[in-house]
Amino acid sequence: MIVRTLSLSKLRKLLSSSSLSTYTYRRPVYNFNPSLILVGSPTFSSSLQNPAKTLPLLFLTRYFSTQQLKNQSFTNITLSRDGNYDEAASDTIPVCPGCGIYMQDSDSKQPGFFVKPLPKSHRDKKIGKKGSFVDESEIPDILKRGLLNEIVEIEKPENPGIPDEVFDENSKTVKNLGSPDEKVNEKPIVCARCHSLRHYGLVKEPGAEILLPDFDFDHTVGRRLISITGARTVVLMVVDAVDFDGSFPKKVAELVSRTIDENSRSWKEGKSGNLPRVVLVVTKIDLLPSSLSPTRLEHWVRARAREGGSGKLTSVHLVSAVRDWGVKNLVDDVAGLAGPRGQVWAIGAQNAGKSTLLNAIGKCVGRKLTHLTEAPVPGTTLGIVRMEGVFPGNAKLFDTPGLLHPHQISTRLTREEQKLIHIGKELKPRTYRVKAGHSVHIGGLMRLDIEESSVDSIYVTVWASALLPLHMGKTENACKMLEDHFGRQLQPPLGEGRVEELGKWVKKEVSVSGSWWDSSCVDIAVAGLGWFAIGLKGEARLGVWTYDGVDVVVRNALLPQRSHKFEVAGFTVSEIVSKADRARNKQRKNEKKRKPIDSAVAYPTSSLTIDAES
Repeated sequence: MIVRTLSLSKLRKLLSSSSLSTYTYRRPVYNFNPSLILVGSPTFSSSLQNPAKTLPLLFLTRYFSTQQLKNQSFTNITLSRDGNYDEAASDTIPVCPGCGIYMQDSDSKQPGFFVKPLPKSHRDKKIGKKGSFVDESEIPDILKRGLLNEIVEIEKPENPGIPDEVFDENSKTVKNLGSPDEKVNEKPIVCARCHSLRHYGLVKEPGAEILLPDFDFDHTVGRRLISITGARTVVLMVVDAVDFDGSFPKKVAELVSRTIDENSRSWKEGKSGNLPRVVLVVTKIDLLPSSLSPTRLEHWVRARAREGGSGKLTSVHLVSAVRDWGVKNLVDDVAGLAGPRGQVWAIGAQNAGKSTLLNAIGKCVGRKLTHLTEAPVPGTTLGIVRMEGVFPGNAKLFDTPGLLHPHQISTRLTREEQKLIHIGKELKPRTYRVKAGHSVHIGGLMRLDIEESSVDSIYVTVWASALLPLHMGKTENACKMLEDHFGRQLQPPLGEGRVEELGKWVKKEVSVSGSWWDSSCVDIAVAGLGWFAIGLKGEARLGVWTYDGVDVVVRNALLPQRSHKFEVAGFTVSEIVSKADRARNKQRKNEKKRKPIDSAVAYPTSSLTIDAES
């Protein structure tokens, strides 16, 4: 911004559209917009420049006018997870486009709280950037007599008074107006929880999560899937490739399969019958080793899906939303199945990657869509989110809250513990050559005992997060490992007290057999964690230990390969084990230092006693 003196002709034009008045400053002048400063902050104290003054000011209404926001408040909103499925309801009650929760602006401790942003103008930006007003010493005499010099903006002098950003009450978006020639850019307003997850990876108010009702899938989504009338239904069952059995939605698969059987009979009899199309989408395939054949993976996926209750699949897609693998083929297939008026439902377990997949689909089609909130926190999506414009015609895409699977061990862990088991990079095998009478631990969450074997040794490959520490030792010392090392060297859990909180440590007997030893033939998987891959030429009886209620699945091997370098007995080299060892060694040193001090204090006491007696 620059200041220059007006000519007489320009001054007459300016006076004709302005009002002249005198204003007394009761407060000091700020360097920039006071509405953007928090009282008590360092910025507040440093922004004061001039003391209170009484100055005649010319209010340029043409330059300082802003659009007035409606004083509409959203209070007493019923907590629900229906989201914006109903168009009529979403028009009256704002719905967070990131997670699908009803938004309100009255209580920050309640779910769905959001803050209406203030409009930003070029004048605010320039003042904030320059950080200074004109000092009184620099004010010319013409201003002190009641005439203000013209304040001219360099960038947009032809558009005075138009703010850059305006909050639209109807669409709940911030519209970036820019210049008249520029296209309007809308920024969707999200709730405070989504904002915190997107920028900090944390839930702002964890206590508000408890206030939300449980997501009733049968009532909210299930009744729409089994409807015999209405638009064509396509079900996207999203499953995590590195936790297939733990994230596979068995109840949904059984519901849809039963609906297909019932409606197909009605359709053959000439009655109305909506036959849902089931598309199985396996996400995060970039986390599997690149040596795995896609054909082998698809055969393995179809076999596991049949055992899970989904025998009537329309198609199977192997996808990596992060690397855009297979997304284009998925979009083309679903668009053909949905037709011009279909409804596509994305369904899957918590943290299976639904929101990330839908964002990748929106990016693939090249449409301007609302960005769903992505975070490695289970249960990111809270309600139904309707996404229009993804597929041709009036077809609609719905994102649903993640299904809670209590049989996954990840649901029992804290946020810090979940970071340790989270698989974020391509899996690498860690292989042991184990004899009978030995055990292998995966952190403090899973243990495998080799109880009996018809062969001399068995090859055990661990497929889990690289952050998890492992340990191999004799089974007879396993109880001591539980008492001395769980919560310390073997994490998760974090801390000794967490061991009891996770539940009872139970055992499951498993019998396996194999016909070759150079590759794995059987997997023993724990839902939400990882799996042991067993390679042997013979038979063996194994004991699998984990916490009560966690699913243990025996299946055909997903990854037959193993590491060419074997792990040695004891703890694996990891940062967790190193920290625990350092803490334990420090404790031992402190205990040794106390003993000489105690004996030194006791010695003068005894000598004084002897002298007194003598």
